[in-house]
Amino acid sequence: MSRLTDHLIIISFDCLSALDVPQMQELPNFKAFIDKSSFCTDVETIYPSVTYPCHTTIVTGNLPNKHCIVNNTLIQPGRISPDWFWERKHIKGTTLYDEAKDAGLKTAAILWPVTAKAEIDYNMPEIFANRPWHHQVPVSLLNGSFFFQINMQLKFGHIRKGTEQPHLDDFALEAAVHTIKTKKPGLMLLHLVDLDHQRHLHGFSSAEASEAIRRHDARLGRIMAAIEEAGISGQSTVAILGDHSALDESKVIKLNVLFIKRGLIKMDKSGKIVGWKAFCKSCDGSAYIYVKDAADDSVKNEVTSMLAELLRDPESGIEQAFTGQEANALGADGHAFRMLEARHGYYFSEGLSGDYIEEITSEDVIRKKYTRACHGYSPEKEDYKTVFFISGKGIRPGITVRSMHLVDEGPTFARLLGLNLGHTDGRVIDGILDE
Repeated sequence: MSRLTDHLIIISFDCLSALDVPQMQELPNFKAFIDKSSFCTDVETIYPSVTYPCHTTIVTGNLPNKHCIVNNTLIQPGRISPDWFWERKHIKGTTLYDEAKDAGLKTAAILWPVTAKAEIDYNMPEIFANRPWHHQVPVSLLNGSFFFQINMQLKFGHIRKGTEQPHLDDFALEAAVHTIKTKKPGLMLLHLVDLDHQRHLHGFSSAEASEAIRRHDARLGRIMAAIEEAGISGQSTVAILGDHSALDESKVIKLNVLFIKRGLIKMDKSGKIVGWKAFCKSCDGSAYIYVKDAADDSVKNEVTSMLAELLRDPESGIEQAFTGQEANALGADGHAFRMLEARHGYYFSEGLSGDYIEEITSEDVIRKKYTRACHGYSPEKEDYKTVFFISGKGIRPGITVRSMHLVDEGPTFARLLGLNLGHTDGRVIDGILDE
């Protein structure tokens, strides 16, 4: 298969929404890029629409039930800071960066989810220290390209303040610019989280979110300039995209509180889980219910009865419940006993104390107990589309794609690089390709 481009740079602006396009078109770097790109502003995301499953879908062309990254975090009931699906080993099947590496292309990834310990030439994985005895620098070094990350830390570490935003994105930007100029990778994956962070803390349409988009505009300008300075502009293709949108919420659902009352979760006197029969695993706007013993019909019957009662109450916050089989058909985790969708204005927490429904206060947000906006919702929610813009070598400019799905991005990227991801859930968007 012939290659249509020599350098593919994919920039994920986490939580970039179709509703952001009007502001983007008023900003110089976004506008210049959009004007020469082919694009879709009606991109349907996956279910659950959270970051790690989304980014794995982007590089595999498959839904979560196939690539097996079904949530951000692992099922670890009671752990205050659960482990995330950080490592490449969790992904079932091949990825865009695997195929690029096998084809002899130079690969780079900056804070791209689920790339820890991946075979990427210049890899700074998204992974953070989540244990009291961990330190961020060694955790990163041991899970990515050791000497590359040391170099980036020495050059730009002064910019970063742990994982705080916008400093982390500023650090990632400098690492990306330096890598483009000095390594000229055939494939680069860059994940920027500033916008998502601001929306979680301040709300979807907040001034802080708007400022993050302005910062992203400046970051895009720096990256485009770096491509030019590297002398690879005519041989490069750049894609800018979102992974999901977000919705404001004001109430949190804590189903595990009810499970405790019914004896389905056992707690000790210090408030720690010592045993569980059913557990609600949050995906923010949606949630999975797992039953520990799949053969325990009494537990399944009790959960089913409880959900039936909650679904009859519009104040329960639960809009819909799917069976595991139905969740699998939607591309989510078919191993769950049930999958739940929150009503607009609500989201799920794994909290174990307090009331079943809690109003979110400003103090809760300041203490980072709850958020103002989140994602994870069904892609069928209104005003919940994301975006895809692509420009450069191998792309016909000015083509508007009426609608597409997140799974279509991976196969399209693979075609640009002359690679094959095998049988995928997505399809190549042929109309934008200059073949």
